[in-house]
Amino acid sequence: MEFKQVVGRRRSIRFFEPDKQVEREKIQTILEAARLASCAVNAQWLRAIVVERAKLPRETLDTLKTPVSANNLEFAPVHIYFYADLGAVPRTRGATLKELVDVGALAPSHGWSHKFVDEFVWPQILEPMSKNPAMASVGAVTDCGVAMSQAMLAAFDEGLGACFSAFNPGVAKQAFGVPDDWIPVYVMLVGYPAESWEAGGQRPRPPFEELYFEGEYGTPFKRDEKVVKRLKDEGMIQAPAPLPGRQEEIRKLAERFGLPL
Repeated sequence: MEFKQVVGRRRSIRFFEPDKQVEREKIQTILEAARLASCAVNAQWLRAIVVERAKLPRETLDTLKTPVSANNLEFAPVHIYFYADLGAVPRTRGATLKELVDVGALAPSHGWSHKFVDEFVWPQILEPMSKNPAMASVGAVTDCGVAMSQAMLAAFDEGLGACFSAFNPGVAKQAFGVPDDWIPVYVMLVGYPAESWEAGGQRPRPPFEELYFEGEYGTPFKRDEKVVKRLKDEGMIQAPAPLPGRQEEIRKLAERFGLPL
């Protein structure tokens, strides 16, 4: 698909085909997309543990669930547990930034050199951040979110459905051997959708001009309807929820999977 179509077709899919296996190469594609995401100071905080639901002991699966994620975890055939590794920066001590200098991504024209990393960036920025978990976690989780968004879009481009969901981090830590300096972000549930790809339509969002401003707060960035029309034509802006027949679709899915209504 074209990029705008992928953005437009993305939904939080919550009805999966529970027994339809997801090809390993598609999971790798999702992880490759995450790996290539932009990351501040090239820290590469993101870590992931891929788990096949069918291989989880029943007790582990049940205790991983939260009240808002129970059915999601139950039906998705693949779980990708995403974490932020707070040890990434102190372990490398600026080495990943020096790699960017070496390949020309950080240029001398902008003040970058190995010496600048050693004498300024590490002692003045990275080392203090590494010693302050609260500060480090903000940057780490933000960058993980960027990478996870790319992973999500890659899943839809591969013809899959996906949804970010909460999970019980204590259970996951014990079950998957998660290191102490990894902080949980979300689990991305992946599988083939049991619901239609439209999943009832694009979700409600606040009005554009209530979200974005130009020059200063209070001056809306004016939405150009010509751009809106073009994005509709290109598939990024699609028919809003609820689409006709959505409640009937939910009823049939609930009946199929033995879920309440």
